Amino acid sequence: MTIIENADLLKYNTFRLSAKARRLVIYDNVEELVDYLQGHREENLLPIGQGSNLLFTGDYSGTVLVSNMKNVWHDEDLWTAESGVVMDELIEQTILAGYGGLENLSHIPGVVGAAAVQNIGAYGVELKDTVEKVDALYVPEMKVVTLTKEDCRYGYRDSFFKHQKTGTFIVLSVSFRLSQHSELRLDYGHLKTEIEGEPTPLKVREAVVKIRRNKLPEVSEIGSAGSFFKNPFVSVEQFEKIRSQYPNVPSFEQSGMIKIPAAWMIEQCGWKGRQMGGAAVYENQPLVLVNRGCATSKDILALSEAIQKSVKEKFGVQIEPEVVFI
Repeated sequence: MTIIENADLLKYNTFRLSAKARRLVIYDNVEELVDYLQGHREENLLPIGQGSNLLFTGDYSGTVLVSNMKNVWHDEDLWTAESGVVMDELIEQTILAGYGGLENLSHIPGVVGAAAVQNIGAYGVELKDTVEKVDALYVPEMKVVTLTKEDCRYGYRDSFFKHQKTGTFIVLSVSFRLSQHSELRLDYGHLKTEIEGEPTPLKVREAVVKIRRNKLPEVSEIGSAGSFFKNPFVSVEQFEKIRSQYPNVPSFEQSGMIKIPAAWMIEQCGWKGRQMGGAAVYENQPLVLVNRGCATSKDILALSEAIQKSVKEKFGVQIEPEVVFI
């Protein structure tokens, strides 16, 4: 276990913003985590992964918890990964072992624990599609509990965990039900056109990685938090109103609602490539806000609010951040 007082969080958020935590605790196993928490029950806790979906708007007065638990095991098609495992590395490992189901989620930054909280998704697939169960530490009683997929109450970039007080549940591991004969999802975006010959999970993964690298900045090179906004869902009536003015509006029907890509609306409002202070809208994907090297959290907040305002004025649609503000 590593404990750092007055810790610099620059390496723990992919926006690369300077922020401090009163304490940073990096634990290697459940026993270390429990031992620490039993002696520090009064602290405000913030479990994070790699900080790829966070915006620190200032210093954090409590304790940031980071999992260094990185074991992976499987019993036939049930794969279990501990919370600190890099999600993309898990996907590669499962595919090379002959198991599909996670390939569409390739190259999304972050670790398994955070992915399960966020219910990450891409190219028509969400994490919940393969989740069997989640083991978590229930901090008030200091006991390990098992939550089924139904218990997790997954929704679009949402889960049961996001509606609890921060630090109440700490994800320890996630189990995925995968398949050696999984049905491939190729009907989203331009995925199908990127694959040559007979599709396989590995070919799908390679295509997804190629597309994402062309469209999105690498967080190791440019500070960002991936997709900053959620794609909004509107009623059929509201969609028809928008389509009457913008006939080429892209859309996806889901559960009686219509999903419109936020990136398309942001681009129609003229934001692609624009900069405010040290923050900018990425030139290849307007859903992504980036740190041009000198951004502050105020720059990013101001830019996001300006984008929300212009989308609301133009389309009558309120787009919401996917990024969590701390």
